Amino acid sequence: MAKRFGGKYSPDGSPVDQPAARRVEVDPVGGRANVLFIPAIPLVFMSLNDGAQGLALGLAAAGLLTGAALMLREGLKAEAAYRVRKVAERPAIPRKMFASFLTGAGVALAAYKNDPGLIAALIYGVAAAGLHVSAFGIDPLRAKGMEGIDSFQKDRVARVVDEAEKHLTAMREAITRAGDREATDRLIRFQTTARTLIRTVEEDPRDLTGARKYLSVYLLGARDATVKFADIYANTRDAQAKADYLALLDDLDKNFAARTQKSLLEDKTDLNIEIDVLRERLSREGVRLD
Repeated sequence: MAKRFGGKYSPDGSPVDQPAARRVEVDPVGGRANVLFIPAIPLVFMSLNDGAQGLALGLAAAGLLTGAALMLREGLKAEAAYRVRKVAERPAIPRKMFASFLTGAGVALAAYKNDPGLIAALIYGVAAAGLHVSAFGIDPLRAKGMEGIDSFQKDRVARVVDEAEKHLTAMREAITRAGDREATDRLIRFQTTARTLIRTVEEDPRDLTGARKYLSVYLLGARDATVKFADIYANTRDAQAKADYLALLDDLDKNFAARTQKSLLEDKTDLNIEIDVLRERLSREGVRLD
């Protein structure tokens, strides 16, 4: 099926035809982590002719190495989510450290299968775990950006932000089924606006009360609307359904931007009040600020 392309300089070009500023998302896992799934495969085949004990040890070692690779993938994803946020708790489970331990255990067991000696197996295991730590590091061990915030407020912010990010991810996955560039670009612009509000709440959890409705109720409704639009448009290419969906995104974008602006203005008002109070206190001490 032929696809018509438009743009800024097309005869019927319009602002919505212009490419959106995309939020580049890099896979935090990468090839280095994926390649760690490979060693378990030859280890299994090499153990098939080693008798019952050799086969059992080989399968156990392969299982440990595969588990380490899976744990590392999740650890890298958790670390990426931690680093992208200005306010974040440390990962609840140190997955990368567990992956290093499992890698060392798997290598030690594989070495013991070929050379039954505890000292040699231990040396190989410790070396493998050390190299794993050198290559991938350890998990974040401390919370960041939460000085002066009580644990209850931290938990509230973390729950709302996690829920909001899940909704945004579900919307991005759903819109791909529609196969429409304009709708995809418009959704990306809205997600950029929504994430600006999310970052604002993370930086100042006092904004959570006013923004919670936007990050939970409104985003949940936007997610459901995106899923329904993608299902309908993928089958019918209904122009009216697309127009209604784009209008919804326009309204949501304006409301989210207004909420963010209100939060910033409230922060500026609070700052001005603090400055006035400080000026008054300094004036009482005989210090004048011109």
